Order: sequence, then C-alpha cells, then structure tokens
Amino acid sequence: MGKGKWRSKDKLRIVLEGMKGEVNISQLCSHYGISQTLYYRWRDQLLEHGAEVFESKQRNKKEAKLEQENKKLKQIVGELTIELKKND
Repeated sequence: MGKGKWRSKDKLRIVLEGMKGEVNISQLCSHYGISQTLYYRWRDQLLEHGAEVFESKQRNKKEAKLEQENKKLKQIVGELTIELKKND
C-alpha cells in the first residue's frame, strides 16, 4: 500500500504482530513494505493513545449529556427569539 493508504485496523494488526516478538521488526516491515520508522511511529501512537479505548463509554455518556444540554439551549434561544419578535 502507498503512503496514507493504511487503514487503522491494518496498522493495529501490524503493530501487534511486531509487539508479539515472534518476528524480527525489520522482517515484518519488509514483509509489509513499510519503514521501521513508520512501524515505530505507529507503535508509539498505539501506546500513547491505547488507554482511550477503555474511556470510550465514559466519553459517550459525557457526549450524550452535552448533546442533550445543547438541544435544550437551542430550544431556549428559539423561544426567546420568538418572544423578541412578538414584542417588536
């Protein structure tokens, strides 16, 4: 695959394969046609952001609450706009 053509799932699979330690990283990179620098960049991204996977439920609850609050605020703004137009 060319530059920027790797899907997230493919990157994850390759990095996990390398982290298992069953294959030499240089061989793994050669097999997939990527540089070792790219492999280690992907690995570092996974290690840096991996914890976010376990926070997704909590984030979804927060997002839902914010969306609900946003909807209420929009409704209030709409009602106030109508009131202002009536008073003109």
